[in-house]
Amino acid sequence: MRKVYHKILKIAGNVITVEADNVAYNELAEVRTSRGVSLAQVIRLQDSTVSLQVFAGSRGISTDDEVRFLGREMTVSATENLLGRIFNGRGLPRDGRVALDENPIEIGGPSVNPAKRVIPRKMIRTNIPMIDVFNTLVESQKLPIFSVAGEPYNELLARIALQAEVDIIVLGGMGLKYDDYLSFRDTLEKAGALSRSVLFIHTASDPTVECLMVPDMSLAVAEKFALDGKRVLVLLTDMTNFADAMKEIAITMEQIPSNRGYPGDLYSQLASRYEKAVDFDGAGSITILAVTTMPGDDVTHPIPDNTGYITEGQFYLKNGRIEPFGSLSRLKQQVNAATRGDHRAIMDAMIRLYADYRGTLEKQSMGFSMSAWDKKLLRYGVKFEERMMDLSVNIPLEKALDLGWQTLRECFEPSEVGIKTEIIKEYWDKAK
Repeated sequence: MRKVYHKILKIAGNVITVEADNVAYNELAEVRTSRGVSLAQVIRLQDSTVSLQVFAGSRGISTDDEVRFLGREMTVSATENLLGRIFNGRGLPRDGRVALDENPIEIGGPSVNPAKRVIPRKMIRTNIPMIDVFNTLVESQKLPIFSVAGEPYNELLARIALQAEVDIIVLGGMGLKYDDYLSFRDTLEKAGALSRSVLFIHTASDPTVECLMVPDMSLAVAEKFALDGKRVLVLLTDMTNFADAMKEIAITMEQIPSNRGYPGDLYSQLASRYEKAVDFDGAGSITILAVTTMPGDDVTHPIPDNTGYITEGQFYLKNGRIEPFGSLSRLKQQVNAATRGDHRAIMDAMIRLYADYRGTLEKQSMGFSMSAWDKKLLRYGVKFEERMMDLSVNIPLEKALDLGWQTLRECFEPSEVGIKTEIIKEYWDKAK
């Protein structure tokens, strides 16, 4: 039997403080006011002093209102009925359909024991050349998409959701504009992909604490499906909004700030979510792609800086393209050798020549005369950007590799591309 408390010591923003015993961190509570019942969650324990974040905000709460602890943490229903559904950060329906309460599981559990993980060796195809050819997405990988406000990162996530070769998509939206939420929903629905998707959406107008629960909701559901043998892709946007929500609550709690005002456990909080990426031995897998918008395009900002230490590379989206030099997939070598015999050779050669093209552009801008080789590089660079970097290009890996050979043939002689003779003999004329 849980105790009921009738005295609130302090109300600061959306955080209330009471004195209570035998209360656990993250435990849920009901706050009963004259306006109804509001749900709250324990976010701080200090001796017998308990601080709770009120989901709907503290407006209308008075110091003599009733607080009743529920003795459990936040849960989410984990069944096949989740597919095709849209929920908010509390797991309540946003699509106007019936709420789900069967098979509840707690969110925010520990990461998987490393002994139960499998070394990642399977490619996830997206039909995006800059990913499939140059920075291959590997099953059970965790990768951020570094970008800035205004870039089409949500459009990129939606396209990956439609085309990725996985069984289930779990989308976690944090601080989304309502138009972005509708865009995700409509895109998935029109393409027939909503039936294999689960959406947890927190919009900018929703309570801050719900933003913090979206990744945990998404990853708890993903883990359940993965244990059932499904290949699950979790798409999170935007982790900067998640970190800013942490910062807002930390300020309310008068915590001592760390770098740029963020809480000192920022790294641990991010890592506890990203480390849920896993390939289960004898079951399915969880792969995580998460957008991180960089304030001022500053990669040394605490959020991208901490993220880079946790994840296995990043996609760097700039000027509407995935940049080849800012992007990195540290696990691509696990799968590149098994896709096609020329994959690694064409990848290395094209990137090296594109780097030479960037150098030639600088020479041209400074007024240097262009040699015959420079002119070849200029021609090649334009074709590379049109055929490989443009996000509108939508072709399978094999066709992208063939297009790469075609581009090299149109611009260079076989002896100029720096590829081994045996590979040149096998593929130079074959892709015509």
